[in-house]
Amino acid sequence: MDDEAIAQVRRFNRLVTQRAGALDDHFIGRDRPLGESRLLYEIGPDGAELRDLRQRLGLDSGYVSRLVRSLEGKGLIRLSAGSEDLRVRRACWTAAGRREVAEMNRRSDQAAAALLEALPSTQRPRLLAAMGEVHRLLRLAGLRIERVDPGSPAARWCVARYFEELDRRFDAGFDPAASLPAEDQELVPPKGAFLLASVDGEPVASGGVKTISPGVGSLKRMWVTGEARGLGIGRRMLEALETEARGLGLTTVRLETNAALSEAIRMYRSAGYGEVGAFNDDPYADHWFEKRLP
Repeated sequence: MDDEAIAQVRRFNRLVTQRAGALDDHFIGRDRPLGESRLLYEIGPDGAELRDLRQRLGLDSGYVSRLVRSLEGKGLIRLSAGSEDLRVRRACWTAAGRREVAEMNRRSDQAAAALLEALPSTQRPRLLAAMGEVHRLLRLAGLRIERVDPGSPAARWCVARYFEELDRRFDAGFDPAASLPAEDQELVPPKGAFLLASVDGEPVASGGVKTISPGVGSLKRMWVTGEARGLGIGRRMLEALETEARGLGLTTVRLETNAALSEAIRMYRSAGYGEVGAFNDDPYADHWFEKRLP
């Protein structure tokens, strides 16, 4: 990594913490450190399970436990058992906690307004646009791709969003029952794999690979949420699926796609996939691609 790049990131971090007021432990919470205030805010009006909070904020369980005990001791949250798993603890705001979050929001709004007011009105849109781009890229820096159970709630959610998008974009709609299947048992080793990409615990992309003949695999259910497109997540998911394919002993991967998915077709071609003749009878396929894995 370039030394100047590292130094620039450190300069940026120091300036942001100063301008945002993060050096003041109590800048958004009344007599409360920043860590406690942030955790209290992330619990949200509907409550949250502690394991989700740990994953979302990237904190270790011991630190979260200490913050939770402190917030509970101050009467700002209450703990209960999870609705689906009694071993999982869930945190919810108390009435005092709701009032505290309202005060935090008021102070945060004031701090944000003060930062913008310090600039001429002509420069504020530039700052906001730059903040938006930095926010997207920092989220991307937290991207995590892992193999998951295709029957898990997160995997099911991604596939459902994928089907909904196909139904919107295809001229005649999309019926999953009419397309070639990718059953759960086909998307787990040693026959296949299903990958989920997430940022701070939120699913943003998915994809699967299944074996269709000795040494040959098929890529299925490749999807990236609209909010995360344009950041290279689709390419990273494609590369991760190819890595999984190699691990399954596959030397060739294939995929079929519809002409309406033009951006996906461009990505496949740029990633070394060559168009071949139809190798299946998927009713929604207009293009068939194949790649020999190096």
